[in-house]
Amino acid sequence: MSTGDDAGFEPATGDGPPLPDAGEKRAGSVRTAYEGMLQIRRLTNAEHANPEGVPAPWELHRTVRAVALGLEAAGIPASAVDASGERLALGYRVISGESPGSVRVEWLGPPGSGAAHDEDEALPRCAVVLQQLGWTALLYRGPRRRRFLEVEPPAGGPRGRGA
Repeated sequence: MSTGDDAGFEPATGDGPPLPDAGEKRAGSVRTAYEGMLQIRRLTNAEHANPEGVPAPWELHRTVRAVALGLEAAGIPASAVDASGERLALGYRVISGESPGSVRVEWLGPPGSGAAHDEDEALPRCAVVLQQLGWTALLYRGPRRRRFLEVEPPAGGPRGRGA
C-alpha cells in the first residue's frame, strides 16, 4: 500500500514553487495519497470506533506532511513561493510548530492579496478539516495580530516523539 511516496508525491506545504502539474493529474495523485492514508488509518487504528478519524503512527512522525495532505485533499489552496522566497499565491502554509510533534498552519499570500483579511475565514475552515481528521487545531493570534493554527496529535495520544 502506498501513500504516494513511491512515485515521489509530496503534498503542498505552501513553501514550495507553484505546482507545475496542478489539474487533474495532481488531483489524482492527491486522491491516491489521501486514500492510502485513510487505509493505513483503518488498519492501524482498528481498536477505535472511527479509525479514519485518528492519525496513524506514521503521521505523528511526519506531521507537516500529514497535515498538508489533509488540507490539500480537502481542496484548500496552498500558498507558493518563487526561487527567491517571494510569495506568489494565496493559501495555507504548513511548517513545524514550536513543540515537538506539532505544526503551525498560516494563511499567507503575496503583498496586496488580502491574506490577513482572509485568514479569519480560511483558518477556521482549515481547523474543521483537521479536526475531522483527528488533529487538535487551536486558533491563536501572533505577531502583528496575524492568526495561525497550532495543530497537534489528539489529546491523550502519542506526541510524535521518538519511537
